[in-house]
Amino acid sequence: MIPGKVYLVGAGPGDPGLITVRGAELLGRADVVVYDHLASRRLLRRVRPSARLLYAGKQPGEASFSQEQINALLVAEARAGKTVVRLKGGDPLVFGRGGEEALALAEAGVEFEIVPGVTAATAAAACAGITVTHRGVSSCLGLVTGHEDPHKEGGDLDWHALAAWPGTLVFYMGVANLEGLCRRLIDSGLDGRTPAAAVRWAGTADQQVLTAALADLPDRARRADLRPPAVVIVGRVVAMREHLGWFQRRALFGQTIIVTRPAGQAAELCSKLEELGAKVIECPTITIEPPADRGPLVRAVSQLSSFVWVVFTSVNAVEALLEAVADAGGDGRNFVGCKLCCIAPATAERLASFGLRADLVPGRFTIEAVVEALAAAGELRGAAVLCPRSDAAPPDLTDALAARGADVTAVIAYRTRHDDSCAEELRRLLEADAGDWITFTSSSTVGGFLAAVDAEMLRGRRARLASIGPSTSQALRQAGLKVDVEATEHTVDGLVAAIVAAASRRGGAEK
Repeated sequence: MIPGKVYLVGAGPGDPGLITVRGAELLGRADVVVYDHLASRRLLRRVRPSARLLYAGKQPGEASFSQEQINALLVAEARAGKTVVRLKGGDPLVFGRGGEEALALAEAGVEFEIVPGVTAATAAAACAGITVTHRGVSSCLGLVTGHEDPHKEGGDLDWHALAAWPGTLVFYMGVANLEGLCRRLIDSGLDGRTPAAAVRWAGTADQQVLTAALADLPDRARRADLRPPAVVIVGRVVAMREHLGWFQRRALFGQTIIVTRPAGQAAELCSKLEELGAKVIECPTITIEPPADRGPLVRAVSQLSSFVWVVFTSVNAVEALLEAVADAGGDGRNFVGCKLCCIAPATAERLASFGLRADLVPGRFTIEAVVEALAAAGELRGAAVLCPRSDAAPPDLTDALAARGADVTAVIAYRTRHDDSCAEELRRLLEADAGDWITFTSSSTVGGFLAAVDAEMLRGRRARLASIGPSTSQALRQAGLKVDVEATEHTVDGLVAAIVAAASRRGGAEK
């Protein structure tokens, strides 16, 4: 049997984008992933479907593996020939017991590799707008466990040395002992007026930052009901947050946005919203499936050169038709003699990824604009037009083209089905009034949403509805729902811009 190997990988702070390239690569190769409470669950999306996921987190009041059990698990899986990723929040060797696990592996003769991660101290400080070192202010950084009881006799910490520390101190896991920690530093000689901060869930949309003088921080944390996980930063550099606090100034920070796009297609929208500080909850309301009968699609593919135009109204249509071409042993040469029209830039970009350039992309991204653009590009009467589409697509496009005299062939390239996998979560979120926005990127996502949630559940809730375009807005209004914003440009970028503008207007009004 080929021996396995264990990779002790630092997951970084809460933001899944801050894992190292090496760590992300190893997640994609792992047979087994043993992950902690503080490792972002979104990192687990990088894992192969066949990999086993084992939770070994530790939280107060939660049954969990002991450290000895975790060590034994890593050894056993490696000896079974598995590639094991031990995913640990922050850096595995900074208060993460990575050293203990590495020693256990070494003693068992198991090969291992340590992959560093961004540790909580520097991540929390950076996201809070605090520079842990700064010329003329702090030339050294101390990382300290806050888990040790400050009142314990014979502890490992020299509190007088810490109080005399000439730079910045960062205490890990210090919230539970915050009052005793601050009192011990002050009693040991540190000025109670020293600037201090507590940073919770650093690098995530739930980030919380409290600042106060060291003597006042415990009371400030108590009033804010601050809870773990958090780090405590002590030193003059904390005062610089007033000028450097960038993270919570982002346009959508503090906004919770529910995305209803199909699984596998929501990444772009989610990423753009998260980059602006939003907390994104993915709740897909539809799935995309192959047609029940591929015969008409296959026949259309065999006759592609006979069409004057092929009109794509979605990314899904592009993918379905090009997949059918590939299945038939064809490639871009099958499209010789016909021109390609895409309803929007995103559709054209997906087409370009297959090596094909759209001949026409209307300036406005609606069915009416497509028909007008096609008519302006050449005589439609008698022109053979292929429209690969969803089984749920309304007949607006084909009817409009036929009214212009086009010889339209509409084929079902894919099926749209309601996805009820998140129905319970959607109802829970609405009952808790937990969302600020719900985004809809097609009339199908509206239909799937309303199949999972009664429209009445939206009455009186704070969640506002954001639509990508007219047909999507029409579907919402037909259900008796108010469309709070509609994208001027009917794209993902346009939808994000519309939400940002609306959030800015409301923020300005509240100020």
